[in-house]
Amino acid sequence: MIRASSLWQSPPPRAAAHIVAVIGVGLVLDAWLGWPGQHAATLWACAVWGWLFRAGGPAERRSLVLCTLIAGGGEVVLSLVWGLYDYQFGNLPLFVPPGHALLMTLGILVAHRVPARATVAAVLIGGALYAGHAAWSDTDRLGACLFVLYAACVAFGRDRTLYSVMFVLALIMELHGTALANWTWAPVVPGLGLSAANPPFAAGAFYALLDLLVLASVAALASLRPAPVTPPSPPSP
Repeated sequence: MIRASSLWQSPPPRAAAHIVAVIGVGLVLDAWLGWPGQHAATLWACAVWGWLFRAGGPAERRSLVLCTLIAGGGEVVLSLVWGLYDYQFGNLPLFVPPGHALLMTLGILVAHRVPARATVAAVLIGGALYAGHAAWSDTDRLGACLFVLYAACVAFGRDRTLYSVMFVLALIMELHGTALANWTWAPVVPGLGLSAANPPFAAGAFYALLDLLVLASVAALASLRPAPVTPPSPPSP
């Protein structure tokens, strides 16, 4: 079974710094320079993605590819079909799917370095308290529902530290992106009528679920590889 703790044990130098730079500055380029900035952010994200792909082993490469594909499909459904949030040009920026893979990689790198139990407990307790407030005050009932999804990932998933780290990293990125107006969440969830903050405080639940699906898919692909055939031993004299 593939676990997050087994991935990126020997990452390339300053990998985390490169990922933080491309996400943080790339969103600024997209917001301030319009289409040229979005294209620049896409080229930058793809370059860092390719650098990590070249540096990673088979499992790391599969996680990058699968995360990009699954995230891309999820973005189409959540944004273009459902209308849960809209990007500034009404499109799906090409840097977004590989950006999800970069954020997952950053989450794995951070999860290697934080205290596991304390991180999981802090996010669960703090998130539960805020979810209660958001639901009671009707300021972010989507966030409260998403927190239940996150709690389910923690309860039934195997990489709880990663999910907790991603919850926090995703919230930071969402606050950054929405402040720059790269994307905007609908104030009322289409079809459900739930109130939603911009961003929902538990948007990281989508990222936790994404990571759970990616790691399960990586493990499934690894299990499909045929076992090596051992040649028969020569007969004893």
